Parts: sequence; C-alpha cells; structure tokens
Amino acid sequence: MKTTLRLLLLGSGLGLFAAGAQGSTLEQIQRSGEFRFCFESGYMPFEMTDKGGDFIGFDIDIAKAMARSVNVEFVPVNTGWDGIIPALQTNKCDLILGMTVTPERNLSVNFAEPYFDAGQTVLIRPALADSIDSYRQLNDENYTVTAQLGTTGEYAIKRHLGRAKVRLFESSADAAQEVANGRADAFVYDISYNAVYAAQNPSRLVHLDQAFTYGPLGWAVRKGDGDFLNFLNNYLRQIREDGSYDRLYHKWFKSDAWVGRVQ
Repeated sequence: MKTTLRLLLLGSGLGLFAAGAQGSTLEQIQRSGEFRFCFESGYMPFEMTDKGGDFIGFDIDIAKAMARSVNVEFVPVNTGWDGIIPALQTNKCDLILGMTVTPERNLSVNFAEPYFDAGQTVLIRPALADSIDSYRQLNDENYTVTAQLGTTGEYAIKRHLGRAKVRLFESSADAAQEVANGRADAFVYDISYNAVYAAQNPSRLVHLDQAFTYGPLGWAVRKGDGDFLNFLNNYLRQIREDGSYDRLYHKWFKSDAWVGRVQ
C-alpha cells in the first residue's frame, strides 16, 4: 500500500510538472488548434467504434461539441485503460473521458464535477436467475465473478465480493463474454454498460439492475490546472441548462438506433 501511494504521488508530481512546463491546458489547446480526448473504446454507450472504424457514443458526442465550442479540432486518443492516466500525465491528451471518480485516482488527477452516475450492477448467467437476485449472494467461494482489470468493477468485487473467485480481463467485453459463454457466473461493471450488453444478449445474460455502489463519472485532467477545471464545470452547466445534455442522453440511452452501427 505504501509503495502504491508513493507511485501515485510521484505520478501526481509528474502531472504538475507537465502542466507547469506546458502552461495552462486551455492555452495549449488554443495554440495547437486541437483538443485531445483520451478514452478506451468499447465502453457502451459512452465510447465505441462503429463498423466504419469511427468513434461514436455519448462521451464522443459531448467531446466533439466541446471542441467546437472553442473552435478547435476534436482529436480522439484511444488508449488502453491501464495506461490512460500516464497518457494524460505525459501530455498525450488533454482530458480523460468517462472515468469514475475515486479517492485513489484523485491522488493522480483532478476531476471536474461528475456528469453521470454509473453505479455497479451485475450480469449473471441465466441458470442462476432463479437462485440469485442480489449481488450479496455472489459473495461465496462457489461463484466465479469477472471484471475488467483496473476498473471500478474490479474495486467493487474486492470490496463487496471478497469470498468469490475472481477472474480479471483486459477488456470489459471479454469479461462479460466469459459469463455469456457460461464459463463464469457473474460480471460486475457500470449500470449503463451492463444494461446495453444485456439488451444485446437477452438469452445469454440476466441483468440485476439495482446499482449497489455510487459511481460518479467525471472528466479527469492533470493536477493543478484550475482554469481548465473552471472551463469544464461551466461547459457542463451550459449543456445541462440548454438541453444539449438531455438530447444526447436520449440518443444514446433511450434509443437503440445506434446498436447496429457498432462492431
């Protein structure tokens, strides 16, 4: 634990150094004419890749609109989740989309105000539907639970399902697929992702859709950049008040018209 804390604090120091060396992130964006967004494609319906190879999703639409609002180019930076904070700290992007706010992560990055609550829920294999109706019942060594490495799903398992067998995967899709294929009993991840995945696989998965954690999603930025945080918080307030946020929410969460576009 102490070693982890030292590494996190070192990372925070690197982030501060990078921010200081580059100046304000807003100034850098204006100079370059580019707004670079880090994310990991595959987080439905926030960040996905369509059949033509383009990035689509709720977060992607918000990011594109944010870039347009300051007259710069939207630049996607698709990044593996385990390397996404280092990518931000070393100035490979300006902002991380869709990261759950946690105290541990807050040692390494700063967060704008949360824009979505994505608490953890569970997908189970259908054979368990008659005997399992709560995440608590999975806290047993007879059950195998999956999650994506480094996500809040993994943290939730460690905290709430410590007795279960755990298998971790590099992607959320692989972890969920393990349950859909009957090789594991349950998958833990954000409610939004699980709702979409269950809708796409109705005969292979059952969604226990009562969230058992609070999962605030926020935009993560390098440490110590107050001007950028002020911009992001005001932008979020603007799109919530002018109806833009609600229109995009309806497009990606109330409609399934986009499902056929995804790889």
